[in-house]
Amino acid sequence: MEKAILACGCFWGVQSAFDTVAGVVSTRVGFTGGKVPDPSYMEVASGRSGHAEAIEITFDPKEVSFSELLDVFFDIHDPTQLNRQGVDVGSQYRSAVFYLNDKQKKAAVEKIAALRKLSRYNGEIVTEVTEAATFYPAEEFHQHYHAKRGITACKSSHCGRRGELL
Repeated sequence: MEKAILACGCFWGVQSAFDTVAGVVSTRVGFTGGKVPDPSYMEVASGRSGHAEAIEITFDPKEVSFSELLDVFFDIHDPTQLNRQGVDVGSQYRSAVFYLNDKQKKAAVEKIAALRKLSRYNGEIVTEVTEAATFYPAEEFHQHYHAKRGITACKSSHCGRRGELL
């Protein structure tokens, strides 16, 4: 098994999206990339901790590659929005790949370069490619939030580029 850590807005919908990907064994939402050790959701939501809302994905590389996870990642959010996704504003909602090894870093850099060549987006891709720091799991309340509540459609503007469930 391998792990990936990605951030692209509110982590509830992001988790819902990755939970449906074949080869993904488990996911958990949390925080990474900031300066406050073991932050609470409220500390991250304040924007002062420096952390991003993120998802840690455990996946079977024999079933799904890191590159394929990046395809999902770039499909479910707008990587041209700096420090925001839809109505969610702040660095805690930034687009970021927190790589765990050189192979992941290379894959992320190459994926972004390929997307730029395709001119897929209406703006410049601002996704950070940053070495992973400690991942702090969010409180249990936030884990699989949509699934626990039977939410199958998210029509608000902060649930992905198309306003759909992530």
